[in-house]
Amino acid sequence: MSRYERMFEGLAGRGEGAFGGFLMLGDPDFETSAALLDSLVDGGCDMIEVGIPFSDPVADGPVIQAAAVRAIAAGATPARCFELLAAFRARQPDVPVGILTYANLVVARGREAFYAAAAAAGVDSVLVADVPVAEAAPFLAAAAGQGVDPVLIAAPNTPDSTLERIARAGRGYTYCVARAGVTGADSEVRFDSALLGRLRALGAAPPVLGFGISRPEHVRKALDAGAAGAISGSAIVTLGADRDSVRRFAAGMKAATR
Repeated sequence: MSRYERMFEGLAGRGEGAFGGFLMLGDPDFETSAALLDSLVDGGCDMIEVGIPFSDPVADGPVIQAAAVRAIAAGATPARCFELLAAFRARQPDVPVGILTYANLVVARGREAFYAAAAAAGVDSVLVADVPVAEAAPFLAAAAGQGVDPVLIAAPNTPDSTLERIARAGRGYTYCVARAGVTGADSEVRFDSALLGRLRALGAAPPVLGFGISRPEHVRKALDAGAAGAISGSAIVTLGADRDSVRRFAAGMKAATR
């Protein structure tokens, strides 16, 4: 049983949904980034999602783009990010960790080498945000070869035929976008129960809503619509390097899952 499976099973037994927190690795520096990851766990995050800094993060809004710029300026590289993740895994052996990244970073290292490095660092899943399921076969094969879950994205306007492919191919969880466009923390969030219902009917990995999740009521509405959990990113990154603020924010969002 994977960490994601254990997490979702345990939460279901307690009548809770999952809350995941996102951080850009290396922002504003590696020491602070490592401390902030621990603060998310201390605040109650059930799962962690991280970004590897990239110059052209097409799925991300201005807050996370700026975080990537800061991290690159501080010397972040994929190799250093994997080292940071390996150290986090040593401290936090049970929390599922997923990478949200882009095809250029994966292909530049070599697909097999990238997924091997992720597995060696204790990463549970990789979501390649700019690779649609129709083009995902070589990424799926590389992930399977290393025992890493491939997370795929579903949206309210995704055709049913594509949802079927996502349900067959995805593992860990299914990332469901809760707003059109890019990441960001605001009130323009959709809680599409029809999408979540279709994914469940197809046997997809548990649906988790992201993009725009910034308040406890967003988490509650996501769960009420049928999601297994919700992920917040920009709202956390906006808090900067204040560990206490990050911990308190995570605690407030987690409380909404109960």
